[in-house]
Amino acid sequence: MTVTIRPAAAGDAAALAAVAAATFPLACPPHTTEEAKAAFIASVLSEQRFVEYLADASRRLLVAEDSDGSAIGYTMVNLGEPADDDVRACLRARPTAELSKCYVLPGHHGEGVAGRLMAESLRVGAEVGAQGMWLGVNEENGRAQRFYGKHGFERVGSKRFLVGDRYEDDWVMERALTPAG
Repeated sequence: MTVTIRPAAAGDAAALAAVAAATFPLACPPHTTEEAKAAFIASVLSEQRFVEYLADASRRLLVAEDSDGSAIGYTMVNLGEPADDDVRACLRARPTAELSKCYVLPGHHGEGVAGRLMAESLRVGAEVGAQGMWLGVNEENGRAQRFYGKHGFERVGSKRFLVGDRYEDDWVMERALTPAG
Protein backbone atom coordinates (compact mmCIF):
# COMPACT_ATOMS: atom_id res chain seq x y z
CA MET A 1 0.00 0.00 0.00
CA THR A 2 1.16 3.49 -0.80
CA VAL A 3 1.04 5.83 2.21
CA THR A 4 1.63 9.57 1.98
CA ILE A 5 2.74 11.66 4.96
CA ARG A 6 1.99 15.36 4.54
CA PRO A 7 1.36 18.48 6.61
CA ALA A 8 -2.30 18.59 7.65
CA ALA A 9 -4.40 21.45 6.28
CA ALA A 10 -7.52 23.23 7.53
CA GLY A 11 -9.74 20.90 5.50
CA ASP A 12 -8.39 17.86 7.36
CA ALA A 13 -10.06 18.64 10.72
CA ALA A 14 -12.94 16.16 10.33
CA ALA A 15 -10.67 13.33 9.16
CA LEU A 16 -8.19 13.97 12.00
CA ALA A 17 -11.01 14.00 14.56
CA ALA A 18 -12.31 10.68 13.20
CA VAL A 19 -8.87 9.04 13.46
CA ALA A 20 -8.44 10.52 16.95
CA ALA A 21 -11.81 9.18 18.12
CA ALA A 22 -10.95 5.70 16.84
CA THR A 23 -7.41 5.58 18.23
CA PHE A 24 -7.35 7.49 21.53
CA PRO A 25 -9.22 4.74 23.43
CA LEU A 26 -6.52 2.25 22.40
CA ALA A 27 -3.92 4.19 24.41
CA CYS A 28 -6.00 4.29 27.59
CA PRO A 29 -5.38 1.91 30.48
CA PRO A 30 -8.01 -0.81 31.01
CA HIS A 31 -9.61 0.96 33.99
CA THR A 32 -10.50 4.08 31.96
CA THR A 33 -14.28 4.25 31.67
CA GLU A 34 -16.08 4.64 28.36
CA GLU A 35 -17.57 7.86 29.73
CA ALA A 36 -14.12 9.28 30.48
CA LYS A 37 -12.84 8.37 27.02
CA ALA A 38 -15.91 9.94 25.38
CA ALA A 39 -15.57 13.12 27.47
CA PHE A 40 -11.89 13.46 26.52
CA ILE A 41 -12.62 12.92 22.84
CA ALA A 42 -15.45 15.49 22.96
CA SER A 43 -13.37 18.12 24.75
CA VAL A 44 -9.87 17.59 23.28
CA LEU A 45 -10.23 15.63 20.03
CA SER A 46 -13.38 17.02 18.43
CA GLU A 47 -13.49 18.38 14.90
CA GLN A 48 -13.74 21.92 16.30
CA ARG A 49 -10.63 21.38 18.43
CA PHE A 50 -8.74 20.16 15.36
CA VAL A 51 -9.85 23.32 13.51
CA GLU A 52 -8.23 25.26 16.38
CA TYR A 53 -5.08 23.10 16.41
CA LEU A 54 -4.63 23.50 12.67
CA ALA A 55 -4.91 27.30 12.96
CA ASP A 56 -2.40 27.48 15.84
CA ALA A 57 1.06 28.58 14.64
CA SER A 58 2.70 26.79 17.59
CA ARG A 59 1.51 23.38 16.37
CA ARG A 60 2.44 21.21 13.42
CA LEU A 61 0.08 18.39 12.44
CA LEU A 62 0.96 15.65 10.01
CA VAL A 63 -1.49 13.26 8.40
CA ALA A 64 -0.85 9.80 6.95
CA GLU A 65 -3.10 8.92 4.03
CA ASP A 66 -3.55 5.64 2.24
CA SER A 67 -3.61 5.35 -1.55
CA ASP A 68 -7.26 6.46 -1.77
CA GLY A 69 -6.60 9.62 0.27
CA SER A 70 -8.20 8.40 3.50
CA ALA A 71 -6.56 9.51 6.74
CA ILE A 72 -5.11 6.51 8.57
CA GLY A 73 -2.91 8.25 11.15
CA TYR A 74 -1.61 11.54 12.42
CA THR A 75 0.83 13.29 14.71
CA MET A 76 0.76 16.66 16.42
CA VAL A 77 3.95 18.46 17.39
CA ASN A 78 3.63 21.31 19.89
CA LEU A 79 6.42 23.86 19.75
CA GLY A 80 7.79 25.72 22.73
CA GLU A 81 8.22 25.30 26.44
CA PRO A 82 5.80 22.90 28.16
CA ALA A 83 3.21 24.34 30.55
CA ASP A 84 3.48 21.42 33.00
CA ASP A 85 5.91 22.07 35.89
CA ASP A 86 6.82 18.37 36.20
CA VAL A 87 7.67 18.16 32.53
CA ARG A 88 9.74 21.36 32.54
CA ALA A 89 11.72 20.08 35.53
CA CYS A 90 12.76 16.79 33.92
CA LEU A 91 13.57 17.80 30.35
CA ARG A 92 17.25 18.02 29.42
CA ALA A 93 17.18 19.65 25.97
CA ARG A 94 16.10 23.18 25.12
CA PRO A 95 14.49 24.49 23.03
CA THR A 96 12.04 21.60 22.97
CA ALA A 97 9.00 20.34 21.09
CA GLU A 98 6.33 17.93 22.29
CA LEU A 99 5.10 14.96 20.31
CA SER A 100 1.56 15.39 21.60
CA LYS A 101 -0.19 12.81 19.45
CA CYS A 102 1.02 9.84 17.41
CA TYR A 103 -1.77 7.53 16.32
CA VAL A 104 -2.45 5.08 13.49
CA LEU A 105 -5.73 3.25 12.85
CA PRO A 106 -5.59 -0.38 14.09
CA GLY A 107 -6.01 -1.85 10.59
CA HIS A 108 -2.68 -0.26 9.66
CA HIS A 109 -0.58 -1.27 12.65
CA GLY A 110 2.59 -3.10 11.64
CA GLU A 111 2.79 -1.44 8.20
CA GLY A 112 5.46 1.10 9.13
CA VAL A 113 3.06 4.05 9.09
CA ALA A 114 3.76 5.06 12.69
CA GLY A 115 7.51 4.91 12.08
CA ARG A 116 7.18 7.18 9.05
CA LEU A 117 4.99 9.62 11.00
CA MET A 118 7.57 9.58 13.80
CA ALA A 119 10.47 10.26 11.45
CA GLU A 120 8.65 13.18 9.85
CA SER A 121 7.65 14.58 13.27
CA LEU A 122 11.28 14.45 14.42
CA ARG A 123 12.33 16.20 11.22
CA VAL A 124 9.71 18.92 11.78
CA GLY A 125 10.91 19.46 15.36
CA ALA A 126 14.52 19.79 14.23
CA GLU A 127 13.52 22.04 11.33
CA VAL A 128 11.98 24.60 13.69
CA GLY A 129 15.09 24.58 15.87
CA ALA A 130 14.14 22.26 18.73
CA GLN A 131 17.11 20.50 20.33
CA GLY A 132 14.91 17.81 21.86
CA MET A 133 11.46 16.27 21.64
CA TRP A 134 9.44 14.92 24.52
CA LEU A 135 6.17 13.07 24.99
CA GLY A 136 3.94 11.68 27.69
CA VAL A 137 2.86 8.04 27.59
CA ASN A 138 0.67 6.18 30.07
CA GLU A 139 2.81 4.11 32.42
CA GLU A 140 0.66 1.05 31.57
CA ASN A 141 1.03 1.39 27.79
CA GLY A 142 3.98 -0.94 27.22
CA ARG A 143 3.42 -1.20 23.47
CA ALA A 144 3.73 2.57 22.98
CA GLN A 145 6.72 2.74 25.34
CA ARG A 146 8.54 0.10 23.26
CA PHE A 147 7.73 1.99 20.05
CA TYR A 148 9.05 5.27 21.47
CA GLY A 149 12.14 3.55 22.86
CA LYS A 150 12.85 2.11 19.42
CA HIS A 151 12.85 5.69 18.14
CA GLY A 152 15.38 6.94 20.67
CA PHE A 153 13.14 8.21 23.46
CA GLU A 154 14.21 7.57 27.06
CA ARG A 155 12.21 7.92 30.26
CA VAL A 156 13.25 11.13 32.05
CA GLY A 157 10.39 11.70 34.50
CA SER A 158 6.68 11.48 35.10
CA LYS A 159 3.58 13.65 35.02
CA ARG A 160 -0.16 13.41 35.57
CA PHE A 161 -2.71 13.39 32.75
CA LEU A 162 -6.43 14.04 33.25
CA VAL A 163 -8.89 11.75 31.45
CA GLY A 164 -12.47 12.37 32.54
CA ASP A 165 -12.39 12.96 36.27
CA ARG A 166 -9.36 10.75 36.97
CA TYR A 167 -5.68 11.55 36.78
CA GLU A 168 -3.50 8.99 35.07
CA ASP A 169 0.24 8.60 35.58
CA ASP A 170 2.34 9.16 32.47
CA TRP A 171 6.00 8.68 31.87
CA VAL A 172 7.79 11.61 30.28
CA MET A 173 10.13 10.42 27.55
CA GLU A 174 12.62 12.58 25.68
CA ARG A 175 15.18 12.34 22.90
CA ALA A 176 17.70 14.68 21.33
CA LEU A 177 17.06 15.93 17.81
CA THR A 178 19.60 16.12 15.03
CA PRO A 179 19.86 19.65 13.64
CA ALA A 180 18.02 20.10 10.35
CA GLY A 181 20.01 20.63 7.20
